[in-house]
Amino acid sequence: MSPVQVVRRIGFYVFVALVTAFFALPMLWLVTAPFTRNPTLSVSWPDFTLGNFKHLTDDPNALPSLYNSAVLSLWTMLITVAAAALAAYALSRVRVPGRDGILYLLLLLSSVITGTSAMVPIFQLMFKLHLLDKDIGVILVMTGGLLPAAIFILKDFMDTMPKSYEESARVFGANSFQVLGHVVLPNVRPGLATIAVWAVVNVWGNFLMPFLLYRTPEKQPAAVTLNNFYTEGGQPNLALISTFSLLYSIPVVIMFLFVSRRYGFRFHGGIKA
Repeated sequence: MSPVQVVRRIGFYVFVALVTAFFALPMLWLVTAPFTRNPTLSVSWPDFTLGNFKHLTDDPNALPSLYNSAVLSLWTMLITVAAAALAAYALSRVRVPGRDGILYLLLLLSSVITGTSAMVPIFQLMFKLHLLDKDIGVILVMTGGLLPAAIFILKDFMDTMPKSYEESARVFGANSFQVLGHVVLPNVRPGLATIAVWAVVNVWGNFLMPFLLYRTPEKQPAAVTLNNFYTEGGQPNLALISTFSLLYSIPVVIMFLFVSRRYGFRFHGGIKA
């Protein structure tokens, strides 16, 4: 290697090391701070105490809020995946005039009209439907926000599957629901897994909609409860915030590892054409 190549290689490794440290230090703080008696914003060797977890359990809404987040995430994910799969399959196989334009318009509107700009009409709609402070209201609102992008993503998976797969099943007498359940969905499993993980992560970390639509503290999810670990003057309680954040991040990490290991984000099987 020439001297210039050696310098470039060293510079590349130094850059990679700096980027890795930039992202690794916050994760290292998140792992060590909950076990430190008086954590600060700097990363230090913890003195290994479980007192922060004990103080967290004294809050009556801390741990139940994790359950609330799990309920919201699970139901929103199930409805989003089911509705997106049906809509994406229909848009992929049925030729509707203006289909692509409608799909891109929905995706554009879902990106432009975000939760912040739409929170006033959403609040008024939920108020008139008597769905304020109810799980079903929050689930429907977040499902509606996720559906356009979910349909758009799943339609690409549906388009890549050869129609001969479905034709082969129909030759053997399968009806439309059997074709969808036994042929189409197994072959677009990577897309379904992607949408499922994406939906759960979006709902799990959503603060605005639950904060806007829930009136009862006992019903609020973890993203909203995390905001309670600040004093009236805005001073953060780093011990409780770090401890709760660690517990808050574990379920999503476990879910991602389980889905990636069990189902995988790659194309599987199928019927030979």
